[in-house]
Amino acid sequence: MALLEVDEEFLSRKGYVYDVTSENASTAVVIKDFPLPPAYSPQLVELLIRLPAGYPQGNPDMFWTAPHVQRVGGGDPLAASEKETHLGRVWQRWSRHWSASWRPGVDGLHTFIAATINELRKGV
Repeated sequence: MALLEVDEEFLSRKGYVYDVTSENASTAVVIKDFPLPPAYSPQLVELLIRLPAGYPQGNPDMFWTAPHVQRVGGGDPLAASEKETHLGRVWQRWSRHWSASWRPGVDGLHTFIAATINELRKGV
């Protein structure tokens, strides 16, 4: 599956190195060397975003990281202790859900990644 041109342009503009594959009815976007805030260890991970079959009409939900991330003070981040297998490997699921109304044609990977970064900055 291919990404929307606007999403490809965003990822390239940000300098992200990424792979796109399909899994079941979703498109999997894996961003390599995704930086995490200082509250977490390790500092660089792979970030998995699963785009639903109806994307961009439907929004992505949750995100996943590999390898396993812990808070620097110890322990798993809040609502991030579950492990799931995607793309033939184990990922840490961060149970974070889109709280605003998704706006097809306005929202996309750029807003989802911004929301992901905002969640990570909380350091919980």
